[in-house]
Amino acid sequence: MRTFAANYSKIIHFMPKKKSGFPYEVHPTPMKGKDGRNIVYAKPAKGLKLDIEAVDGYCHEHYELKDGELEFVFKQFLKCASELMARGYRIDTPIGSFVPKLGLKREITNADEVDDDDVQLEGVDYNPGKIWNKAIEDWLFNGFTRVENPNVQELMQDTAHLEQALKECLKQRGFVTVKAFTIQAHLTDYSARKQLEAWTQGENPKLTKSTIGHTDIYTEI
Repeated sequence: MRTFAANYSKIIHFMPKKKSGFPYEVHPTPMKGKDGRNIVYAKPAKGLKLDIEAVDGYCHEHYELKDGELEFVFKQFLKCASELMARGYRIDTPIGSFVPKLGLKREITNADEVDDDDVQLEGVDYNPGKIWNKAIEDWLFNGFTRVENPNVQELMQDTAHLEQALKECLKQRGFVTVKAFTIQAHLTDYSARKQLEAWTQGENPKLTKSTIGHTDIYTEI
């Protein structure tokens, strides 16, 4: 932890200051406030997304890393951490903890009936801890800047836009979640779920839904 903190303090001077604050949008929730109106909440502006290649390039330009170095380290960490988690280990790192998540393939009420073939991997839980809060707050020089919300109603009526967003999600993972579709289609969580659910219904549905843990998974039919 000391090494990470020291490195963070060392490289923080290389990054140029931004000219505006953290862009955010304001959206209503279904919950009512004391005045009878919907309570609102703030969330990061949609459309701001970088892949590892872009982040690698940014680090190469601003943090004196070799071109491709960050991407290489991530790939090697994925291999190493996957091997160790497959042995049952929890991985604690300076940026958070990674814990393999298990479940059962079928409903069982008698613990004595569970055998090895009943167990399945259901993903990895990530706990970022508190270090991200401090690290990000150190960069909030200009606070926050509100931006105009996307017109969700118009986006929901744009069939080509929705289908392209779905296509991109399926291309990336082979399935789609509400969170992934929310980001790709620039929708609210409510609108994204509504559209995905609509695609599972009717005489010729596009998707079928299954649930893994607490996450709904939509797969192309």
